[in-house]
Amino acid sequence: MNGSRDSVYLVRHGETAWSLTGQHTGLTDLPLTPHGDEQVRALAVRLEGLRFDHVLCSPLQRALRTCQLAGFGQAARLEAGLVEWNYGDYEGLTSTEIDRQRPGWELFRDGCPGGESPAQIAERADTVVSGLRSLTGRTIIFSSGHILRVIAARWLALSAEFGRSLVLDPAGVCILGYDHGAASVIRLWNDARRDRQPYLDGG
Repeated sequence: MNGSRDSVYLVRHGETAWSLTGQHTGLTDLPLTPHGDEQVRALAVRLEGLRFDHVLCSPLQRALRTCQLAGFGQAARLEAGLVEWNYGDYEGLTSTEIDRQRPGWELFRDGCPGGESPAQIAERADTVVSGLRSLTGRTIIFSSGHILRVIAARWLALSAEFGRSLVLDPAGVCILGYDHGAASVIRLWNDARRDRQPYLDGG
């Protein structure tokens, strides 16, 4: 592994109606808002010129639209394991609404009734991470916020609960990689700038 060549870029989809209102959006297949489209078009300028050996994408339309607007739709491979956390009974609810039903609830610690537990989402993320480690070259992933936060936690061999500390905004970019070719690290987290400055090759 040689640093920039084996970097993994994580891209959260652009804004949706529910990300704007703070509603938990798991498997509900919402489109991007017009502002979400704008966010991703700005992101596309920053990614322009970067080459990726592998482009992986959640099949949910918010991620796929982000991938397409960013300029990587033709190369994308859809991966069911990259869909967002299944929120079960809490789908469509805000954290405030959930807290009224279950005071003190915390997603990364408690999971969701009728949906996925932290252990289940960690297992799914582990499958993704294992697949990433088997690839040669630079990879970019388009998906949703909470699953990407767990993937990053598991990349570092930390518990899924650590994802609580990794805030990720719509159209935010992160870069995972290796230090000295061995230790797994986060090279960049939640870069959601809207300027036109491109990412350096390999972050």
